[in-house]
Amino acid sequence: MTPQVITPVLMIEPSSWLRSGIVVEKVDGVNLVKLTTELHVRFEELLSKRKAESLNPQEEAEYAGISELERILTFVNAKLIAKRDC
Repeated sequence: MTPQVITPVLMIEPSSWLRSGIVVEKVDGVNLVKLTTELHVRFEELLSKRKAESLNPQEEAEYAGISELERILTFVNAKLIAKRDC
């Protein structure tokens, strides 16, 4: 088993957006989990500020949490798509 890498990151818990920040959409017959439009827009705003190196610590924590949620949703969606193709 590959050892896990532990990297401490200050972030808002991704689970805090589960009730209000995600939606399920059917795409090509598969239910996929996506960020809401509002959360996606906020993520894009934070990404722009991050590229400009102008995030404050609270925004950095918010960006890290949304980024992690996006990675989780991408993984879940890949699993859903793979299952459909079986």
